[in-house]
Amino acid sequence: MSEVTLENDVQTTQNNEPENAFDPVCVDVPRIYDSCGAKDCLRDLTVFFTAEDQAVVDTAASVRVTKASVLSAAVSADAVAFHRGYYSVDVIFYFAVCAEVYTAAGALPTTVTGLATASKRAVLYGSDAGVKVFSSDAPDAPIDATDFDCCPGCSGTLPTATVQVSSPMVLASGVTPVIAPKILPFVPENVADFFGGDLAAPTAQQVVVTLGTFSIIQLTRDVQLMIPSYDFCVPRKECDSQTDDPCEAFSKIEFPSDSFFPPSTAENETGSSPFGCGC
Repeated sequence: MSEVTLENDVQTTQNNEPENAFDPVCVDVPRIYDSCGAKDCLRDLTVFFTAEDQAVVDTAASVRVTKASVLSAAVSADAVAFHRGYYSVDVIFYFAVCAEVYTAAGALPTTVTGLATASKRAVLYGSDAGVKVFSSDAPDAPIDATDFDCCPGCSGTLPTATVQVSSPMVLASGVTPVIAPKILPFVPENVADFFGGDLAAPTAQQVVVTLGTFSIIQLTRDVQLMIPSYDFCVPRKECDSQTDDPCEAFSKIEFPSDSFFPPSTAENETGSSPFGCGC
C-alpha cells in the first residue's frame, strides 16, 4: 500500500526531535466525574410473551432458553437529597429472551421470544452545575415547565448518565406455575414494536430465567479542557479499491493455536474482582 506524501510534515531538529512538539488547544468534551462497575446475577426473571406465544407456554412440559440479548435500557438521574453533588442513577434493562418450548416428551420444540426486565440503581458523584446549555443544533428544544424553580441555589443542569452492559449470560431457566398474579411492566414503544404485538401477563404457567450481566455506569458533564495538539489526523494511506485474492488474504491469518490447544490456566489471575465499587 502506497503512502500519501504530506507537504507539511513536522520539521525535526538535529537530535531528531520535533521543533514544535505540540500546540495547546481547547476542546469541549464529556468528562467522567464518577463511574462504577457491577457484576449482577438477575435471578428468576419472569418472561412476558404475546398472547399467542403465552398460549404455547401454558401447555409446556419443559422449556430451554437458548439466547438472551439486551434490547434497550431506560436511564435516568436524579439529585440525592441532603447529598449535594450526588445523583441516583436508575436503570431498567429490557432483555429479549428466546426459548424452545416442549409440549411433550419427544415432541419438536416451538420457538418463542419474550421480554424480561430488570432494574438497577447506583449512587454516583456528578458535581453541581448552575448553568443551562443551549445549542444551535437544537434551537427550538421543548421547554420543561417542571424545570422552573424560584428557590435560590437550586441545582441546574443534571449530569449525563450512561450505561454500558455486556451481552447477558443465561445461567438457568425453567417453567413454573403462576402462584400470584403477575403485573405487566411498562414497556417502551420501541421495545413493544420489536415483538410485533401486545404482551400479556402469564396466568397459568410462566417462563423464568436467571441472567448474568456485567455493566458500567458513568456520570459525565461537558467541560472545556486544554490538551496538547500535535497535528491533524491526515490519512497517510491511499484507499485501495482492489479486492485481495481470497487465498492470499487467508494466508495472512495466523494459525489459531489456542482453539486447538486451550490454555490450562487463566492469563490474568489476580484473585480479586475488578468491580469493587459496591453498585
